[in-house]
Amino acid sequence: MLLFGAKYLSFSLLSKYLNIKIYRTIILPHVLYGCETWSLELREELRLRMFENGVLRRIFGAKRDEVTGEWRKQYEEINDLYSPPNVVRVITSRRMRWAGHVARMGERRSEYKIWVRKSEGKSPLGRPRRRWEDNIIMDLQEVGCGSMVWIEMAQDRDRWRALVAAVMNLRVP
Repeated sequence: MLLFGAKYLSFSLLSKYLNIKIYRTIILPHVLYGCETWSLELREELRLRMFENGVLRRIFGAKRDEVTGEWRKQYEEINDLYSPPNVVRVITSRRMRWAGHVARMGERRSEYKIWVRKSEGKSPLGRPRRRWEDNIIMDLQEVGCGSMVWIEMAQDRDRWRALVAAVMNLRVP
């Protein structure tokens, strides 16, 4: 799952600062293209986190324990060295920002009809898939605003902007 620029991140000729810059400007936008419309399940979130951890391990290199001589996992050290929020938080904040735009569009616009309205007709058997709107509601519950109707809340731009910032700043283990 490594992209074009990811194989160059382990070269010793490039500094860590430059590698992080390559990751942020080339790889991350490529991975996150269109993420505002994704309806992520837990399995997909874990895969994205594994991808990001793999890229960061490639940038910062593997560490060998001085006492035992074995290679060790360095998740906490990588999180300390690389401070921007993880991929899942970026996706969540972009999805929330797009939800605010959709909610303010009005019921006549086709985007509003596609994202917010219930589908007509018979639904297939089995458990329903997680919808985009369900992800918005879950994101609001994480911030503590789950009981409110998000479409009404999004009409106030300043309040919605503060919610998007709050979602972005949440720390996920």
